Amino acid sequence: MSTPWFQFSHHGAVNGVTGSCHELRFVDGAGVLVDCGLFQGGETSGHGADANHLGLDFEVGHIEALLVTHVHIDHVGRIPHLLAAGFTGPIYCSEPSAALLPLVLEDALKIGVTRNASLIKKFLKRIEHQLRPLPYRRWQTVIDNNGQRLEIRLQPAGHILGSAYIECQLEQDSPPGQSPQSHRQSHRVVFSGDLGAPYAPLLPSPKPPYRTDTLVIESTYGDRQHENRRLRRQRLQAVIEKAFIDGGTILIPSFSIGRTQEILYELEGLIHELGNKPLPKRNWQEIQILVDSPLASEFTQVYRKLKPFWDAEALQRLSQGRHPLNFEQLYTINSHEQHLTAVNHLRSTGEPCIVIAASGMCAGGRMVNYLKALIEDSRTDIVFVGYQAKGTPGRDIQTYAGKKDAYVDLDGERFDIRAQVHSLSGYSAHADQRDLLNFIRRMRKPPKVIRVVHGDERAKRVFAGEIRKVLPGVEVVVPG
Repeated sequence: MSTPWFQFSHHGAVNGVTGSCHELRFVDGAGVLVDCGLFQGGETSGHGADANHLGLDFEVGHIEALLVTHVHIDHVGRIPHLLAAGFTGPIYCSEPSAALLPLVLEDALKIGVTRNASLIKKFLKRIEHQLRPLPYRRWQTVIDNNGQRLEIRLQPAGHILGSAYIECQLEQDSPPGQSPQSHRQSHRVVFSGDLGAPYAPLLPSPKPPYRTDTLVIESTYGDRQHENRRLRRQRLQAVIEKAFIDGGTILIPSFSIGRTQEILYELEGLIHELGNKPLPKRNWQEIQILVDSPLASEFTQVYRKLKPFWDAEALQRLSQGRHPLNFEQLYTINSHEQHLTAVNHLRSTGEPCIVIAASGMCAGGRMVNYLKALIEDSRTDIVFVGYQAKGTPGRDIQTYAGKKDAYVDLDGERFDIRAQVHSLSGYSAHADQRDLLNFIRRMRKPPKVIRVVHGDERAKRVFAGEIRKVLPGVEVVVPG
């Protein structure tokens, strides 16, 4: 399909699942970026940018606006570099994302750029000045000059609180070289961002748009299916019960935003449902759950304030007097001293409890210290509830656990993997293959072109093949 008057460029999430950054541009005019994320693990953009080379490898002078689908670091982590490159335009995102983004970027700056409080404050003031929070389902003009117009509309994506897919309506007067009497051209583009799985805790399920001409869609789980919610809940319950029989600690590596809150929601539900059901030496109501992440605690507080964006099930729990993100079995660890005390206590006592800590891919953060202390103890259970990117310790643990002489490198030190390792795919915040296909085929007017991004090579290839089966007349493009 020929589209000579606008073009796509992909500056990340092309050869993997991190570093999301996509450009939509009028050929002879301005453009916008959709996300500007950090590369993680061993992934690169194909131009030398990786977790250790965070700068931009593209021009930004023509970029009129940044459109943010959601605030995970692999979608927003390069924003400081975008601003440093001279970008001064508006940053459009949903209202919940606008509340969460400054926290994410402040943490990213402290870890990867500077701990200078004055510089961070100055940066956050600039972000606040450029942020343009948008309500869902309302059109907003982003570009309107020289006969070219771009409007956007955010729709709930069900991935994390505030996540959105973005509808883009492009219009242009008579194309260059044609008479002014030529009809006005228009084209609808949808960027999926990261789509959530149906029935995810706290969030309404995403509903596809009525129509689009071109769809840019993620494919993280384009080659597989998740467990359903009932099964994943049963498996989580079984892991907890087994761990308490073994007398060990349950470690749940989790992203500070999104996954942590969903796991807390699920644990509160299990405790409420199982009540006085006995476990070795205690019952369910006496389980201790440690959230060892100051950032996760801050996000959880913001989640509580954003109750109007919760789904009907979560709001019903509140109406019953329950507190899905603030229940009595939940303990928060803030200071580094408290963190070290908790790690040493669990190492020396093996006391059964559940620890939720970042990072979700075990590539840094406080979870690494828990792994160093407990991964060689066979009583320990490690529960993965999210995607583990190539080149991360999480992927290595997930891949080699249970094999002879299995080990993982943590901070340059080798540790044998003796812990029990579980992967509960049903807790992924990403749609699976079936969900992604449903998102496409439930559009009343399906796309003519689909660009498949944000996935490993196999996931993209398999998903592209499935699209061609479902919609044989659609042009499927896999940039790379």
